[in-house]
Amino acid sequence: MHFDATFFLAALAALLVGLSKGGLPSIGMLGVPLLSLLMSPVQAAALLLPIFVISDVAGVYLYRRDFSAVNLRLLIPAGIVGVVVGWLTASMVSDRAITFLIGAMGLAFCVNQWLRRQAIAVAQPAHPLKGWFWGLVAGFTSFISHSGGPPFQVYMLPQKLPKAEFAGTATILFAVINAAKILPYQALRPYSSATLWSAAVLVPFALTGAVAGAWLTRRIADVWFYRIVQMSLFFVSIKLLVDAAR
Repeated sequence: MHFDATFFLAALAALLVGLSKGGLPSIGMLGVPLLSLLMSPVQAAALLLPIFVISDVAGVYLYRRDFSAVNLRLLIPAGIVGVVVGWLTASMVSDRAITFLIGAMGLAFCVNQWLRRQAIAVAQPAHPLKGWFWGLVAGFTSFISHSGGPPFQVYMLPQKLPKAEFAGTATILFAVINAAKILPYQALRPYSSATLWSAAVLVPFALTGAVAGAWLTRRIADVWFYRIVQMSLFFVSIKLLVDAAR
């Protein structure tokens, strides 16, 4: 990878992915759109998958004691099924339609949360049917465009978990989902040695981001952490809708 604008944007994208694995929500979703300024979205998604997988290892280690087991028992199998569905339907699904759907769901959830703020003050428990549905959607959209964050947040935010538990659950879930994507991606978009070398160069940026993200997450007050989650979901959803409209 040449040390030019492409390298700078790729390094920034890897840093953002690492920050998200460290617990800062949704910020990693900006990686593919950022790289898409200089390459096709398909190339961007393929380049970033190894970065996601490697930074997942750091994220899982950082949050190895902070996660919701009851939610992971629902979300992990559902997410893997979503990856399989994405693999089987990859040639039939419009990226624009999926992008629009993800953005619309995230935006509708945020608006509903804010309009019903008093009515939903009480934390909601984990729900098997909802967990399977949103886990499947998260796995599917993650396979299509690394955009599994909004469906996960739609399901998890009403539970009002401690911030470390929320971040750890997300990190472990998407570590499993990203690992499940490796073989399907290789089958659909075979990796070249040049792509893997480019990804290897970006690993230090991703690992730095993961450590920094965990440090920041543990120091942000719970109320502000969840405000950041909701606002990031809102703005990412707007960005996805704009991308789908282009």
